[in-house]
Amino acid sequence: MGIEVQKRAIDIGIIAKDIDAMVTFYSKGLELELEASIPMPGGGTMNRFKVGDSIVKVIELDPAAPSEAPPGGIRGATGYRYWTIHIPSLDETVKRIENDGYKVVMRPKTIREGVAIAIVADPDGNWVELLENS
Repeated sequence: MGIEVQKRAIDIGIIAKDIDAMVTFYSKGLELELEASIPMPGGGTMNRFKVGDSIVKVIELDPAAPSEAPPGGIRGATGYRYWTIHIPSLDETVKRIENDGYKVVMRPKTIREGVAIAIVADPDGNWVELLENS
C-alpha cells in the first residue's frame, strides 16, 4: 500500500556554501521562481524555489555547517548526488545556462529514444540533471 502522501511532488533542501551565488543560479540561471525567503529555526534563511509542484530549498545556515559533502556528482560518493528537472527545450536551456557562465558537466545527450539529458552544476558543485522527453 505504501505511505499516504499529501502532495504529488517532493521538496529538496540544499545547504549552501555561497548563498548569494546559489540564489542567483537558481533564480537567474535556472529561472526558477522564488516563492519565499523565510527564517530557519536555529539561525539562517531558507529560500524556497518553485519547480512545478516541488520546492527546492536553498538554505544558508547561521552558524555555517561544520563540514561539506564530497564533490564529484554521481560517482563522487554515496548518498544524494543529483536531482532532475523535466524541461521542454534542453538544447536552448543548456546554451543559455552556459552563456551565463555556469558549468555544464554533461552536454545534451540522447540516452534512449525520445529521452535526452544534460547535467549542470550549481555554484556549490551540486549536480542538476535536465531531462527532455520528446
